[in-house]
Amino acid sequence: MDARDLRVSDAERAHVGEVLQRAVGQGMITLSEFTERFDTALAARTRGELNSVLVDLPGVQLIGAAPPQPVHQPLAFPVYRHPTPVATAPSFPQHLPGYGHELGGVRARLTNITRRGRWFAPPTLHVNSWLSGVTLDFTSAQMSTQVVEIVVDDYLSSLVLIVPPVATVDLSNLELIGGSTKNKTRSGPPMGPLHLVVRGRTRFGSVTAKHPFGTAFRRAFGR
Repeated sequence: MDARDLRVSDAERAHVGEVLQRAVGQGMITLSEFTERFDTALAARTRGELNSVLVDLPGVQLIGAAPPQPVHQPLAFPVYRHPTPVATAPSFPQHLPGYGHELGGVRARLTNITRRGRWFAPPTLHVNSWLSGVTLDFTSAQMSTQVVEIVVDDYLSSLVLIVPPVATVDLSNLELIGGSTKNKTRSGPPMGPLHLVVRGRTRFGSVTAKHPFGTAFRRAFGR
């Protein structure tokens, strides 16, 4: 069997995604090109399909691979024969829209992030995570608007939204690629001081909206 026809794993797809991120940071491809190539990498089933998003990037050397070949030659397909786990989180350009903390962003790489207590929730909150878990607890958060928009761009990650009992959550605008959603809250129009609108895309991950632990018990006993 030709090496191009061999199947690829999720780890190899994620590895290629990291290479594409570095290419964005170095100015070799634009953000829109990154999105197109990353979607192609996620859908790739064989090494030939996966390598198609990298063949025109000069000087690309994947972890554990031989030194890069000359610019005019395509990458050799055996590059993916023995993928090496990534030891550190990949870099990501901070100037891209929506990913800086100053713009209301949460960015996670191979880690768990929790926002709880009296934190400030901006009108629009961007969540970008890879192989991570993000928990946003809005029960004591400070908000300047009734409606908070959460823009999701996740890969193999979980997002948990904890909202007060009177809050409502809308997950209908979220695009799922091999992922799942679970809304344990009211999903109708805004009824109280907080209404979350979640949109964007999650790939092979999950988004859950729920009330704090013990809410159902307190309701049952009128507390």
